Amino acid sequence: MNGGLVIVNADDPGAWSSQNEQDNRHLARAAKVPMIEPSNPQEAKDFVKLAFDISEEYDRPVIVRITTRIAHSQGIVEIEEKKNVPVRPFVRNPQKFVMLPAHARPRHLFIEEQHKKLKEYSNKSELNRIERGSKKRGIITDSVAYQYVKETCPDDSVLKIGMVWPMPDDVIRRFAAEVESLYVVEELDPFMEDYVKALGIPCVGKEIIPICFELTPDIVDQALNGKRRAGAYPKYETNPIPPRPPALCKGCPHGFVFTVLGKLDLHVNGDIGCYTLATLPPYSAMHTQGCMGAGIGMHLGMEKAHGPDMARRSVAVIGDSTFVHSGITPLIDLVYNKGTGTVIIMDNRGTAMTGHQDHPATGRTLMGEKTHELDLEMLARAVGVKRVVVTDPKNMEEFERIVREEVAAPEPSVIISKRKCILMK
Repeated sequence: MNGGLVIVNADDPGAWSSQNEQDNRHLARAAKVPMIEPSNPQEAKDFVKLAFDISEEYDRPVIVRITTRIAHSQGIVEIEEKKNVPVRPFVRNPQKFVMLPAHARPRHLFIEEQHKKLKEYSNKSELNRIERGSKKRGIITDSVAYQYVKETCPDDSVLKIGMVWPMPDDVIRRFAAEVESLYVVEELDPFMEDYVKALGIPCVGKEIIPICFELTPDIVDQALNGKRRAGAYPKYETNPIPPRPPALCKGCPHGFVFTVLGKLDLHVNGDIGCYTLATLPPYSAMHTQGCMGAGIGMHLGMEKAHGPDMARRSVAVIGDSTFVHSGITPLIDLVYNKGTGTVIIMDNRGTAMTGHQDHPATGRTLMGEKTHELDLEMLARAVGVKRVVVTDPKNMEEFERIVREEVAAPEPSVIISKRKCILMK
């Protein structure tokens, strides 16, 4: 409460494993919190430590933004001696921690004052540094794009932005005055480019740099130099390879569920988990997906919009981990608002999508220690669902019979499809 607060945020240019290519630099500006960006593994380590120092000095949360490429990169990292920091006592400060309107107004003034101080810090910090080269062209860049610029334009002057919010106005103006032409190379949105132009400084950015997908050295080379440098990137002679899209594992218990749902031609409101892959062939049995827990809410919404007949032709599916995380409240909503839909909780005894972590319904903590095991069947009954069935989906004939009965029922129902993930010991 009175120590540093650092938020590590990962964007995913290219949407390799995400639902969008959201550029979270905008969040730092909207929330008026500082954001710093590493461009390699060493900086990733160092910047987190620095972020805590900034947070404590300026009493602000600090976002450390990485991207997919930074998260997946490897490199030799120098470490330092561990710094032991004593736990600070809790200090009552309702003016800071209870945001009544009377507290929010002076706190807003405080945030604006701290923002001015952070801008001064940004202009003086080594996080934003000028690397002088040819004065003919200057390039402002950040994150992994900095590595691509250094590789493809080794002779150019570069302004490496390590603190993307607040931006260093004075440094930008000084750098722009030193070069004949100015370019901005960044992934996703023209966040820095728009800022530079707002300062009244002309620059070239998204006219030549793609706004969608990940950048690569080749893309940057083509954009800035007009052609690939001879021998810069090897060309491989390849034969056409059949695509191998991701798929549910062979023997996955979810596969039995979606085989039945596909056979019955039910509309499936899905959720976030490895079972989202059922959208693809050979199942082609998931038709909507939103945020965690949204499948149940969308299921209820469609029934309210189209009538009870829609509930008899559709189901909501959600994993056990996702249900505990975000599915309980929409199930309450389904009962409270007199929905008649069927929810299938696919209990594979863990959080399979992200590494088979335990959760409250497995009976073990993340450290593997035994703890209370949340009973999903009792929970469903406790919120008002009278029709609750627990079944093994591998018995597909029985599972099909249960699904047919439950979707035809004129009241809410829950099917708990219970079988352990095939990859778990």
